[in-house]
Amino acid sequence: MQLDQQQAQADQALLELGQRLRADGYRFTCVTPATQARNNQREGSQEAHTLRDAFGWNRPFPPSLISADELEQLWSAQALREEGGLLHSQVRWATLDDLLLVHSGYPTDAQDAVFFGPDSYRFAQFISDHLQHRFAPVEHAVDIGCGSGIGALLIASAARHAQVTAVDINPLALRYTTINAALAGLENVSVATSDVLNGITGRFDLIVANPPYMFDAAERTYRHGGGSLGVDLSLRILEESCGRLSPGGTLLLYTGVAIVEGRDALLEAVRLRLAGKEWRWHYHEIDPDVFGEQLLEPGYERVERIAAVGLSVTRSMGPA
Repeated sequence: MQLDQQQAQADQALLELGQRLRADGYRFTCVTPATQARNNQREGSQEAHTLRDAFGWNRPFPPSLISADELEQLWSAQALREEGGLLHSQVRWATLDDLLLVHSGYPTDAQDAVFFGPDSYRFAQFISDHLQHRFAPVEHAVDIGCGSGIGALLIASAARHAQVTAVDINPLALRYTTINAALAGLENVSVATSDVLNGITGRFDLIVANPPYMFDAAERTYRHGGGSLGVDLSLRILEESCGRLSPGGTLLLYTGVAIVEGRDALLEAVRLRLAGKEWRWHYHEIDPDVFGEQLLEPGYERVERIAAVGLSVTRSMGPA
């Protein structure tokens, strides 16, 4: 019980800090880890001078940079560490349009890190494009592997009447999603612990997922997609989600695929799985070349490039 109370107090402190940052007009667009590192290595960038430096670029900062109240909130949230007289935030804050989102600090090395970055922005655009052109109402939706909750928040904001569930195996992701939903003033988002859709009942008008798609030797949850080149989790989400779609319901899967000698193994598997008349689907490359630095890692010796792809699958209106 004491641990639960401490966690609730920490989350409340983060929520209040987010509210203060938003009131101050804070904005920050998150970049790739490689770009983050390059910016922070520049001359004069070793120490924070602004709130964007401290909570976006995640640079160490002197206690005088922020108010005593904000410092107290960060300490209460267990979101600070001290190094050589400077403080370092354990969380970062990013913006996407009107949303402000808390996520893990840089670098995201921890097993339970909650990542937010360029993939999140592309995922958000993928969802927004679908919602703008969807005619059938969304009553029940789920965001698989929700991370910071961006998928759930976008759906809940566009369909205020809908019941939107954000699921993840990572308790920290569920905590951050809850905070981010509260910051956005969304009351139709609930969170649940689930490995893909295990333990989640019912059918859905909309399922969205942005799973990890790298091969990561450390098998960090936010990064490792399983299999030799990170494709296994994406295929599992496709397999489990198709059976849970309502008639006319849609799965939006934003993921990545390692291209070997021009071959897209994910697309080949999708063609086999969705060969029947029950499905209408569309698959396309959203970005043909992402995370090029990964090609230097063991296991990627034969990979030409990593592509970000979007798959939309809609179930026919026939009997489910």
